[in-house]
Amino acid sequence: MTPGARAQAAIELLDEIIMAVRGGGAAADTLIARYFARRRYAGSADRRAVREQVYAAIRALGEVPETGRAALLAVTDGRGRDALFDGAAHAPAPYTPGEPVAVAGLAPQWLVAAFARSDIDPTALAAMVARAPLDIRVNRLLADRDAMIAEIPAAQPIAGLPDGLRLPAGHDVAPLGGRAEVQDAGSQIVTMAAAAAPGMAIVDLCAGAGGKALAMAASMAGSGEVLACDIDRDRLSRLAPRAALAGAAIISTRLLDPMRELEALADWHARADCVLIDAPCSGTGTWRRNPEGRWRLTPAMLEKLRAAQARLLEIGAALVRPGGALVYVVCSLLDEEGAAQVARFCLAHPGWQPAPLSLPAGEARGGGVRLSPHRDSTDGFFVARLEAPC
Repeated sequence: MTPGARAQAAIELLDEIIMAVRGGGAAADTLIARYFARRRYAGSADRRAVREQVYAAIRALGEVPETGRAALLAVTDGRGRDALFDGAAHAPAPYTPGEPVAVAGLAPQWLVAAFARSDIDPTALAAMVARAPLDIRVNRLLADRDAMIAEIPAAQPIAGLPDGLRLPAGHDVAPLGGRAEVQDAGSQIVTMAAAAAPGMAIVDLCAGAGGKALAMAASMAGSGEVLACDIDRDRLSRLAPRAALAGAAIISTRLLDPMRELEALADWHARADCVLIDAPCSGTGTWRRNPEGRWRLTPAMLEKLRAAQARLLEIGAALVRPGGALVYVVCSLLDEEGAAQVARFCLAHPGWQPAPLSLPAGEARGGGVRLSPHRDSTDGFFVARLEAPC
């Protein structure tokens, strides 16, 4: 493909992504994969170049652009416009001075205001849409971090994480099998708040595909029990084969029915040493990996998420034994989903108290700790450990 043809492909993809955002359609990665599945003539270099153009535009624009053309024009300087928008075969039509060009920005204005209320300044906000590194967690059940560094000399240890390594972007992790899992350093750090140890009984209430459950099982050295739960059958079904590959035999799974979770977990009432709630959230802390998330989030969606988080805290609290712990995690930097949720819960449940956390990164925020891309070079998270009265 010529540079102009690549630009036209990026415009077409951006148009599809914009339509999907407005209509609640498929994610950008899915749309890109479908686009090139229909265009087998595009080589790997072409696909990579087009993908980079698409994501450069998404990262640069806080508000949903009107068109893909306006979006690409926003990230193309004058010389580039002349070279790419030249009207040649398969290239975009020539640029006309005065035609619509999207306006660069970090996030929709309502979210910028919400971040300001949460003490996230523009510098920190800019880091939230930068490209993310590739982090892995070495599975101590099957591997040793030093041995893996010898195997992958370019791998760098992550400070404070005994199993964490940062790899070069694009490194092929498939050959590592169950010996390591792709997991952002921030995700590894917040999981440490569970203080998983051999012999414990732990519930991972919103396990998804099980990244945190696998990390806790590794810390438990094959002794104890991790019950991984979710309401999403497809996501939860991915955990069993991952656990088998990782040698994490202490993990079991349980599919829950929405609004009937406590019925399905009656045998765990007041039994768990720790309940981990990686709650559904706005995902503002993961924009480095999913920058289009800024375009999809709405105030109404955020309000529904806050209600779901509060409800999950109630469910989790019922499962914790006296003196046990409830670990609340969101991959969000908004106080509304983090510190404010913890304050509300503690006010409604006398005797429950936030416990001090000693983590290798992050800063105190409300009753917990907040990690940010700008300060900690991790995805954004809020985590709190709430201890039940004895």
